[in-house]
Amino acid sequence: MSEQLKLHNTLSRQKEVFTPLYPGHVGMYVCGPTVSGESHLGHARPFITFDVLYRYLLHLGYRVRYVRNITDAGHFEEEGRDAEDKIAKGALLEKLEPMELVQKYTNLFHWAMEQFNNLQPSIEPTATGHIVEQIEMIKKIIDDGFAYEANGSVYFDVKKYSEQHHYGILSGRVIEDQLETTRELDNQDEKRNKVDFALWKKAPPEHLMRWPSPWGDGFPGWHIECSAMSGKYLGKQFDIHGGGMDLQFPHHECEIAQSTVAHGDMMARYWVHNNMITINGKKMGKSYGNVIRLTDLFAGTHPLLEKAYSPMTIRFFILQTHYRSTLDFSNEALQAAEKGLARLWAAFETLQKLEYAGNGSPVNDELDKQVREFCDDCAAAMSDDISTARVLANLFELAPIVNSLRGGQIKMHELSESTFALLKTTWQTFLVDILGMRSEETADTGKLDGVLQLLIDIRKEAKGRKDYATSDKIRNQLQAIGIQLKDEKDGTVSYAID
Repeated sequence: MSEQLKLHNTLSRQKEVFTPLYPGHVGMYVCGPTVSGESHLGHARPFITFDVLYRYLLHLGYRVRYVRNITDAGHFEEEGRDAEDKIAKGALLEKLEPMELVQKYTNLFHWAMEQFNNLQPSIEPTATGHIVEQIEMIKKIIDDGFAYEANGSVYFDVKKYSEQHHYGILSGRVIEDQLETTRELDNQDEKRNKVDFALWKKAPPEHLMRWPSPWGDGFPGWHIECSAMSGKYLGKQFDIHGGGMDLQFPHHECEIAQSTVAHGDMMARYWVHNNMITINGKKMGKSYGNVIRLTDLFAGTHPLLEKAYSPMTIRFFILQTHYRSTLDFSNEALQAAEKGLARLWAAFETLQKLEYAGNGSPVNDELDKQVREFCDDCAAAMSDDISTARVLANLFELAPIVNSLRGGQIKMHELSESTFALLKTTWQTFLVDILGMRSEETADTGKLDGVLQLLIDIRKEAKGRKDYATSDKIRNQLQAIGIQLKDEKDGTVSYAID
């Protein structure tokens, strides 16, 4: 492997040379979606970010086992919020069986990942498929004295753990501050300490998702699933654990605590976190009314959107900024990304049609060197903590040279044959194979009907809930772009494109 990959490790708070546990092999675990609702713009960033890392590791010649879970059950304890079972809550709101809700949004998530041209992970385990493993891990933590049962629930004893281990090693949180400032939340009276978190929750009589356990019928806590599944498929210690920076605390901190007790070691050696997406300078949140679902982005059906944006435009927009930097969404930024992508893709297609035809005339040494430097820096940029923005900057520098080769302003003989071959290889390797861009025409082929059927289904569900505002909005906005929906007498919906 010629390039020495460096990754910013949240654990050490610095860039480190990546050295896998087993030469030539990489184990990577990325926290996947909670399928209680539709994925939004903020969810797109981690899955695109780690898709690019996965692609680059493959490019470097590693054999990669990429595990990305599906959270389809669990008791969610997030900082500053009342704990809840998101799946049960979503099923109640949509009047669906919990697993019906899970299947609906898992299918929708997979569809969105396909639109973004994300590669499929090696393994995609679910929380409900690994209840046995979670129970066994909880039993081990209890036996080791770091968890306790209370009224049919099981909690991790954070204070006791912190006496022997560093709770806060990843996030930088101080346990004493947490004990002082943690506000009163769900079932605090059952806990020995305010900061203790649930490994297993007792299921009330009305709770549909429930499994038998040594402590009675219940369901797992949120954090335990990732410890159990990463351990099963990647081993007690593995190479890379990834996710959004919002997961550093409490989720990843709790994972570390659980796995340290159960396995006796730090679970992952490199912790990689992407930064957040803001909307016009504001954090995304329901209270701001700025949570933009992916289907809204693709269809242009959100009040903040001036138009629809294609999946490749969104992917390009995300990769134009380093993954550890905040990324601010705006229509202006998306439209600039749209134009930038079109410019690079046009240059890529132009280059694919060009063939080298030197005539024996002298090579332009300065130009030849410049092209090689831009090409070589693409690999250097990717190895420097996955600097996709720098890769794209290099391609933007190369695009005018490609266009000048086509137009004749630069003669083909001014580049050596080897440099021209490097130029073609660089565009294919970095724009397509590693950054995962593809032709919008290719992406759109056979997809339009699927997108429209999805919107028709969402509209039908809205009408079923008597949410006529959403139903009418979908119909009217499709009509505005020349797509007419027709409610047929048999209850189906057809469409016609003007």
